[in-house]
Amino acid sequence: MHYLMESPDETIRLDLKTDLEAVRKQAQWAGVRPGMRIADLGCGSGKTSSILFDLVQPGGTVVGVDFAEERWNFAESHYSRSGLEFRCLDIREPLDDLGSFDFVWIRFVLEYYLTDSKLLLANVMKALKPGGTLCLIDLDHNCLSHYGMNDRLNQTLFEIMEVLQQKANFDPYAGRKLYSYLFDMKIEDISMDVAAHHLIFGELKEVDNFNWLKKIEVAPQRIGYRFPAYQGSYEDFLNDYTAFFHDPRRFTYTPVISCCGRKPSA
Repeated sequence: MHYLMESPDETIRLDLKTDLEAVRKQAQWAGVRPGMRIADLGCGSGKTSSILFDLVQPGGTVVGVDFAEERWNFAESHYSRSGLEFRCLDIREPLDDLGSFDFVWIRFVLEYYLTDSKLLLANVMKALKPGGTLCLIDLDHNCLSHYGMNDRLNQTLFEIMEVLQQKANFDPYAGRKLYSYLFDMKIEDISMDVAAHHLIFGELKEVDNFNWLKKIEVAPQRIGYRFPAYQGSYEDFLNDYTAFFHDPRRFTYTPVISCCGRKPSA
């Protein structure tokens, strides 16, 4: 399967950028509690699965699922323990072998499925028990909310996002669609929350620098973007971006939208 951000450093990027407290807060808001059996679909490095596992103790279990063997191996070696297992599967395929779950968690996944999010959700819903909770969390206006950026750099980021939609099935506006997905599936008792994700101001943290450098290095290359505003020079773009991002005056964030609800019992 093609994955937009695939690179030798992707598993590490996913692991480093995962904010423990943010995940814990989102999970508690969505109703994760002890004793649940949870599916973490698109689990990446396994770090989020580990956080969820701690929250369902005592008595709960978690299955983390990712299609990439490298990330499955990383999760197995770093986070696997009794009651927390990892499977290497494509969540667009039947998930019958996983059994059923009280809670299905899908965080920062649907943004990579612009045209087939609804089909993916219809598939994973089969693994959710009647009365169980489905929680969707994704970004909105992804990578596009900044202040202090010059017009050329701003224009380039918007153009990259447009091409990503056309060529890579990427959805920078996935977050705003989550409510409609649950509504159309007749999910009950829907709750919504909106917050700031990776709020960046003042001195730049190394984890934010690494995360964003990988974004601008990998994604444009995957779609063959030519940087026309910089006369085709990635290096000129990178210098412009680096000057902006390392300026403590800049302000950047991405809205993160959380949506959860209950599968009808009958």
